Amino acid sequence: MSHHTGHDHALTIRRAVPADATALAQLAVLDSAQELRGEVIVAEVAGEVWAARSLANGRVLRDPFRATSEAAALLELRAAYLRRDMTLRGGRIRLRVTRRASSPA
Repeated sequence: MSHHTGHDHALTIRRAVPADATALAQLAVLDSAQELRGEVIVAEVAGEVWAARSLANGRVLRDPFRATSEAAALLELRAAYLRRDMTLRGGRIRLRVTRRASSPA
């Protein structure tokens, strides 16, 4: 998922990979927060991680020296989509079909 920022750099939302560990640790230090655990998605611009979000608990880390509100909003949208997709695949949603009483003609 990519989106262009105002400075003509693409913002990419993707799942974190092991190679992102250092960037995520640095992001936690910059944000004065604990590192994220479990599955994480990141917002990356020009090869740098600007923000990240835990899929497990929704915590978000942001680089306080960058304009990250758009990145955080896109992370939330992507997380919501992934939650919906996982729920649908897991069979946790049950649809109940009910018959309407026929209306008199």
